[in-house]
Amino acid sequence: MADDLQEMGPVDYLCIEFPQGSLDGTALPLLVDLVDRGIVRILDIMFVRKNVDGTVIALDESAVEFSGLGVFQGASSGMLGGDDLREAGEILEPGAAAAILVYENLWAAPLAVALRRSGARLVAGGRIPVQQLLATLDDIEADAERAAVAGGRGV
Repeated sequence: MADDLQEMGPVDYLCIEFPQGSLDGTALPLLVDLVDRGIVRILDIMFVRKNVDGTVIALDESAVEFSGLGVFQGASSGMLGGDDLREAGEILEPGAAAAILVYENLWAAPLAVALRRSGARLVAGGRIPVQQLLATLDDIEADAERAAVAGGRGV
């Protein structure tokens, strides 16, 4: 098992919230395409719902199949469990459903393996939400405009 792990790419997780009534599977073909092209490998997936009263439940196979996401039923490594269900419940809005997804970035596996073999190790990582990136770019543009105006006045 340890040898298999040495050959893996980075593993990430997502918790994607679907407001009440929006879990329809329309993005499913894009996720299936990523899997089919060998870009990602689904290691574990859990579908949950936070009821209006605040209780959180794992969605059963019939609810998932109804939403068109049943293609991923059975993708389970055992990584996701009760703690993940509770944590999702803390962040989900009442009435919302969510997909919690653990996936391997197959596209990055060759680089990750080469780095590990050379003795390198990942010491930090993160993700920049698109909304934050856009806000930062807007701030940079506004600063450049202010500098241009100030430069034009000889300030």
